[in-house]
Amino acid sequence: MYIRGMALSTKRIERQESRFNELLQDQVRNEFTASQQYIAVAVWFDSEDLPRLAAHFYRQALEERNHAMMIVRFLMDNDIKPTIPATESVRNDFTETRELVALALEQEREVTEEITTLAKAARDEGNYIGEQFVQWFLKEQVEEVSQMSTLLTVVDRAKGNMFEVENFLAREGVGEHGEDPTAPPAAGGAV
Repeated sequence: MYIRGMALSTKRIERQESRFNELLQDQVRNEFTASQQYIAVAVWFDSEDLPRLAAHFYRQALEERNHAMMIVRFLMDNDIKPTIPATESVRNDFTETRELVALALEQEREVTEEITTLAKAARDEGNYIGEQFVQWFLKEQVEEVSQMSTLLTVVDRAKGNMFEVENFLAREGVGEHGEDPTAPPAAGGAV
């Protein structure tokens, strides 16, 4: 291809095989699945007329979606063709608030393990760019696990009085930390 007398090569995106890249592709699915699970949790809270809990988990769903799209952007920026997968099935049937928050905490702990595995794979392969990219996600997971752990503690202390939990979320602004300028860019922009 020529533009004004300059020869330009067209960049062809091809999949580069490595454990780290395979794990990144898997993490896209994991993040989209987490997003869908948070939507199911948010809808349950919404249908139970618990607007603060619903808003909190709708926000979490968007955050997980953005994480998936950050990985997609990273893959494209590194000439690795991303694959947008189907999500795993999610749970929709719940009976009480504690069950949903405990599920969210467990989900965040699982994601932390997945991100840690990604960091280890990048380091083992000497992929310093990949390792640097994953560092932001490790920091994010510390925050996510802490936030869900605190929310579960508040739910337990409320002993069934969901208005106390709603008041806590309103008072503390949990999860309303705004944009992180250090966050990796998301393909298509963060929502």
